[in-house]
Amino acid sequence: MKSTLPALLAALAFVLCPPVQAHEHHDSHGPQKPTLNAGKKWETDAPLRQAMDQINQAMAAALPRIHEKRFSETDYRGLADTIGKSVGYAIENCKLQPEADAVLHGVIADLNGGAEAMAGKGDASRHAGAVKVLQALKSYGRYFDHPGWKAAG
Repeated sequence: MKSTLPALLAALAFVLCPPVQAHEHHDSHGPQKPTLNAGKKWETDAPLRQAMDQINQAMAAALPRIHEKRFSETDYRGLADTIGKSVGYAIENCKLQPEADAVLHGVIADLNGGAEAMAGKGDASRHAGAVKVLQALKSYGRYFDHPGWKAAG
């Protein structure tokens, strides 16, 4: 449990303390519907790309055993921990435009929600958590410019 605590605290801080700039540009504090940047994908930075690559690679490696129903609860918890650490890294290190950051909030929320389900928290099944993470990875690819990106799945 100790290894997931820093990532969970970082995620909680991210949710509870959105960037000040984001508040200056948005009238509503509710979830924002993802949008493109004037028809183009949002720019990314190296820390975000690194974190998303780590999550994507971990999911791609796990998928065969998940599909074969050979992924244990321990495996799901380990995958959730990997996702949590990568999300924590992105939150701490990535610097995006406020508008791009607001779109990224939705992806991060889905990654965290999926990881929590994979860790056995909440009502969703571990498998449903994996599906949610895969959907978040696909959403990331739709809205963010990440050279060479191909979402797992």
